[in-house]
Amino acid sequence: MIKKAEEMKSEIRERMRGGNGNVELLHILNTDEMKGKVRLFAKITLNPGCSIGTHQHVDEEEAYYILKGTARVNDNGTEKIVKPGDVVLTGDGASHSIENAGDEPLEFIAVVMLYV
Repeated sequence: MIKKAEEMKSEIRERMRGGNGNVELLHILNTDEMKGKVRLFAKITLNPGCSIGTHQHVDEEEAYYILKGTARVNDNGTEKIVKPGDVVLTGDGASHSIENAGDEPLEFIAVVMLYV
């Protein structure tokens, strides 16, 4: 399968998970295209001042792979700064949040994998 960039669905969510500002999602592949084992595979953009609020992952895990910018991540109660090339993995009932901690757009790949 080959999926061209122009075939990918883009959406904007306001105050995602109780965060600040808008979150831009580019859905790279959808659940049906990945046989239902992955709930989300997207490139996410957070502009300065924007964030995704704290949320928990039960019966699934989520990985963030940072592409561009600087992020402040709350990883189950521990805050860390992450930069391009870093990865954050949250699952087994843990929670996390992410916010743009810089003055340029923060871009990362997010993948939510189901425990099946």
